[in-house]
Amino acid sequence: MRLKKEKVVENKKDIFYKAVWRWHFYAGIFVIPFILILAITGIMMMYIGFFDGRDGEKITVPVLKDNTTISLQKQSEVAKSSIKGSNIVELITAPSEDRVNVFRLKLKNGSQTMVAINPYTGNIIENWQRRQGWYDLADEIHSDLLIGKPGDRILEIVAGFGIMLIITGLYLWWPRNRKFSKVLAFDFSLKGREFFKNFHVTLGVYVSLFFFLFLLSGMSWTGVWGAKIVQAWSTFPAEKWDKIPLSNKTHASLNHGPSEGMPWAIEHTKLPASGSNMGEAGTLKGEKVNIDSIKNLASRIGFDGRYRISFPKGETGVWTINQDTMNSDAKNPFEDKTVHVDRYTGKVLAKVTFDDYSLAGKTMALGIPIHMGLVTIWNLLINTLICLCVIVLCITGIVMWWKRRPSSAGFTLSAPPMPKNLPHWKNAILIMLILSLVFPLVGITLISVLILDILVLSKIPVLKKLFN
Repeated sequence: MRLKKEKVVENKKDIFYKAVWRWHFYAGIFVIPFILILAITGIMMMYIGFFDGRDGEKITVPVLKDNTTISLQKQSEVAKSSIKGSNIVELITAPSEDRVNVFRLKLKNGSQTMVAINPYTGNIIENWQRRQGWYDLADEIHSDLLIGKPGDRILEIVAGFGIMLIITGLYLWWPRNRKFSKVLAFDFSLKGREFFKNFHVTLGVYVSLFFFLFLLSGMSWTGVWGAKIVQAWSTFPAEKWDKIPLSNKTHASLNHGPSEGMPWAIEHTKLPASGSNMGEAGTLKGEKVNIDSIKNLASRIGFDGRYRISFPKGETGVWTINQDTMNSDAKNPFEDKTVHVDRYTGKVLAKVTFDDYSLAGKTMALGIPIHMGLVTIWNLLINTLICLCVIVLCITGIVMWWKRRPSSAGFTLSAPPMPKNLPHWKNAILIMLILSLVFPLVGITLISVLILDILVLSKIPVLKKLFN
């Protein structure tokens, strides 16, 4: 009797294994095209940014012997006069003596132009329309598939299903009655589908943690899970700025359109407002408040190399000095800082550093530049390797499916069959509920697919045959 009972338990485990295999298959069918797009565009963005830069930081000029530069005020006037009716919204400072200052101009039609100025001669070296380069094309595909908000939502669902793919893949790989040493080695003696299966599974195990971190950090940029849930609860509270007048605008208003210029942790935080006597006195030491004195102030309070100065917007707008790793300003995320200065008095109204961020904010301040390959050359190379491994996983998954399909399958998917009398179905429902709470769009998608399967796919013979 005992042996029979153990045999039943084993059969149930085998049935559940086949069910997980089916979930893994359908999740893979859905995410593979999008994961390939994300991996390829991710590699493009990393290397275009590394070699060409994103905002003119790679443009060089000869350094004059006397090292005398023209005032930033005059440089800004040259930049503004180059396009009639434009307004300067941001200065990106030269990271070294042989590099240029770049001014971001906003035109009446809402478009943006970047103007690179030689700091020694005041001449315009180059100008280009913002968000029109190869980096920006790859970025827009990577962010929303070029279709805006619907694309953002699709990629959020893809990331959630990608996490499900990792979990089900690890379950299928788990050695059970075998030694770990046997399932952690590539076996190049195998041939055909067995070789691709071994290679896919083994590589997947080694890459799974990195792939998971990529997906999770990427989801923090998404419109629902990232902006509405995680970021909304993790934003730096403006209440910490005691007695400082606040604007009705948030830091996100300084992003200047689609460009994410402000740190993730403070995007939802309200900006301070100019026009009061509050703030740290004497920070400009009697200087006239303009772009040159703000640059001098930045140098005195610890900003060096490349950083950004946002010009005041409106009567209560503030000067904002920002340096963070996400924008390639620096290599050390722990030194991220943002300072706001009253446009009339020159007093420092507020300052936010890495130490002020919430736990989620600190995680993102570290995670975003690592995700983008911006922290050292090793970060770039490791990210490249991970992206290539993910591409190989997608390709080997497709090859395994193709080799498993019967020759008579035609246009059907030939999915792993759904076992009857599935055990642990309550556990599966529990997993779906947890996913629905943690990742709302994934939960909604799962429920929609279930309803579609029950009401449509299972009732129409042609569709039932196609998806089975």
